[in-house]
Parts: sequence; structure tokens; C-alpha cells
Amino acid sequence: MSKIIIDDIPDDFLRIRGTSPGEFAREMRIAAAMYWYSRVEISQERAAQIAGLNRKEFMKEVAREKIEYDLDFEDIKREVERG
Repeated sequence: MSKIIIDDIPDDFLRIRGTSPGEFAREMRIAAAMYWYSRVEISQERAAQIAGLNRKEFMKEVAREKIEYDLDFEDIKREVERG
């Protein structure tokens, strides 16, 4: 897995948000995954992987942010088959 380096974010922005660079990078991964998922560019499984979450955790984030998405029946079928 590739590393994401955050070095162009102003320190005062992170300080005002009370966010460490690591937490900011995590938030960016989740936000990017939700964006691509909502645009049906990636599957739920891939989005969760990019976000660094399991699928259940990822879908909780999607619900919390009220992100609209289309259900991918192939994703659901694979999930059911896995148990």
C-alpha cells in the first residue's frame, strides 16, 4: 500500500481543527473513498479498503455523512456469499 504524505496543509489549519497530520490523512482517505463511492467509481468493498475501514464501518460513515449512493447488487451478493 502506498503512503499518503500530507505536508502542504497549513499548521494553523490543523491546529484550529485540533487535528494531527495523521488524523487529517485518515479523514482525507475516508472523504475520498466516500466521494468516489457516491459517484459509483469504486465498489463498496474498494471504498472501505481505501478508507482503511471494514465495510460495516465504512457504511456507518456514509450514513453519518448522509452520502447518497446507489446500491450495488453485486457487492451485496458477494457480501451475502461471504456470510
